[in-house]
Amino acid sequence: MKSDRLFRLLWLSVAAAVATITLKTVAYLLTGSVGLLSDAAESVVNLVAAIVAMLALRFALKPADEEHAYGHQKAEYFSAGVEGTLVLVAAVTIGITAFGRLLDPQPIESAGVGLAVSTGASLINLGVGLVLLRAGRAERSIILEADGKHLITDVWTSAGVIAGVAAVALTGWEILDPIIALVVAVNIVVTGGALVWRSADGLMDRGLDGDDRAEIDAVLQSFRKREGIDFHALRTRQAGSRAFVSVHVLVPGAWTVQHGHDLVERVEDDLRARLPHATLFTHLEPIEDPKSFTDIDLDRAMSSSPPRRP
Repeated sequence: MKSDRLFRLLWLSVAAAVATITLKTVAYLLTGSVGLLSDAAESVVNLVAAIVAMLALRFALKPADEEHAYGHQKAEYFSAGVEGTLVLVAAVTIGITAFGRLLDPQPIESAGVGLAVSTGASLINLGVGLVLLRAGRAERSIILEADGKHLITDVWTSAGVIAGVAAVALTGWEILDPIIALVVAVNIVVTGGALVWRSADGLMDRGLDGDDRAEIDAVLQSFRKREGIDFHALRTRQAGSRAFVSVHVLVPGAWTVQHGHDLVERVEDDLRARLPHATLFTHLEPIEDPKSFTDIDLDRAMSSSPPRRP
């Protein structure tokens, strides 16, 4: 089942977080580098975020009910928002620690062993992050995609920390260590801010992206050419892994109800073939009736006068 695969991937993320926390903490203890400490702190965020993601996914996969007739998929956005907030908290903590070390630089010890351990942790994150990112895009899961992006960002952060700590060991410039940690904190702020923004944007009922809209337009245009009918009031929104599409179908008023119904069924079948993750709503209207053109706006009461037929 799809849900079982998603949970297995999130458990993989949890396992990766536990492994990298252990390895990066060992690297910090070996070297005393505040840069490596900042890297370990971000891995703690990864662990908490993966656990929150599993809880959110469990709720998002619940079937629709009387109180949530459109399903629970928007819970995925809360997970991304929580993860982004945790990332921002980690950045502040790292920044405070780094500032203290900036005022009182400390030497780095056992740099070679510590960097080797940290590199191993980064490779784990890279592998798991790529798996989660691919699966998130394939399954249209913002939870997996956000987790995967975070892990890959963590890899770039770790690469910077490793390079910086190596530079400190080679040059003896101890002040580079806290400077690197501050750069890491800024990078984490950017990542966390992007996750929080995406979460808020999703909760605002954002429309489908350009690729999905192109699929919809292609289907509607084909029926315009073949059947001589028209469409308007097309509205779309994304709710986690689920999409919702509504459109009004304009047909000749002389058609029978059965004829119109059969046509709408074919339109929905073609749309569903292009967008299997979408829930569709269609409304049949006679193309000759002026009232059919008074409900194009989202709020029909706001339409002061009927627009002309195109």
